[in-house]
Amino acid sequence: MNNERRNSRAPMMLAMLMAASLSVPLLAFAQGATNVETINTLSVQDSNQTQNQLQEKSLGDPKAYEAFNKFHGATELDKKIKLGNQFINKYPNDGHLEMVYEELAEAYFATHDLTNFYSVADQGIARFPNEPGLLAVTGTTMARAYTHDDPDAGKKIEKAEDYDKRAIELLKTYKRPVTMTQQQFDSYFKQISTTAHSGLGLIYFRKSQFADSVKELQQASAGATAPDATDLLVLGADYQNMSQFKDAADAFGRCAEIASPMQAGCKQLADQNSKQATQSK
Repeated sequence: MNNERRNSRAPMMLAMLMAASLSVPLLAFAQGATNVETINTLSVQDSNQTQNQLQEKSLGDPKAYEAFNKFHGATELDKKIKLGNQFINKYPNDGHLEMVYEELAEAYFATHDLTNFYSVADQGIARFPNEPGLLAVTGTTMARAYTHDDPDAGKKIEKAEDYDKRAIELLKTYKRPVTMTQQQFDSYFKQISTTAHSGLGLIYFRKSQFADSVKELQQASAGATAPDATDLLVLGADYQNMSQFKDAADAFGRCAEIASPMQAGCKQLADQNSKQATQSK
C-alpha cells in the first residue's frame, strides 16, 4: 500500500516540478540579474568580450552602442523592456538589433507577457531569419511558454520546432563574425547548439515522443559547459514514461546535484525510480 501511494505521488510531483522549471526564462545575455536565471547561454565573460570587440571595431553609432549597453545591463525587467523598445524604435538598423530582439522577447516571457513575447519574437525572426542564435533561443523559449489550453498551441509548438531545427542546420555553415575571436565563436557555437537541442528535447517531450526527446537532451547535456537542471528533469521524465527506471533515477539524480528550485523534488524522484528499478528486476 505504501509503495502504491509513493508511486501515485510521483506523477503529481513530476508535473509540479515541470511547471516550476519551465517558468524559468533563458535570458541569453543577462548581466548580473537578480530576478532571472541564465540557462544554456553565452557566459557573461564571453558576452562582455564580444561587446568589447564590437566597440573596438567601432561598429555603428556610438550613441547606439551606449544605449545598447544600458539595455543589456538592465536587471529590472520593466526597465529592460522599456529600454529595448526605445532601442528598436530609435536604432532600427543598428548591428546590435538582433540581440535586442532576443533579450526583449525573453524579458517579456520572464514577466509572463506571452502576447508581447510572441509579437517581439516574430518581429525579430522576420528581421533576422538566418541568425541561429535568435532562432534557437526563440524556439526554445517558445517551447517553455507552451500551454495546452492555448488555442494556437499546436501551431506554436510546430513553429518552435522549426526554429530550433533551422538553427541547427544554419550552424553547419555558419561563419565566424569578424567581431569574434575563435575562442568566442567556439563558445557561441556550442551554446547555441546546446540551446537548440534542449528546445527540441522539450518539444518532443510535449509531443510524447520520449525516445526522440532523449536523443536531443543527451546532445544538449553533452554539449553543455554545465548540465542544465531542466534538461535533466525532462530527461528523467522521458525515461520514467518509457519505464526505464534506472536511467530515470540517474537523470533525476544528476538534476538533484544542481542547486535549483527542482533540487529536492529531483532527489525524491531519483529515490522513487531507483526503488522502482530494483522492484522491476
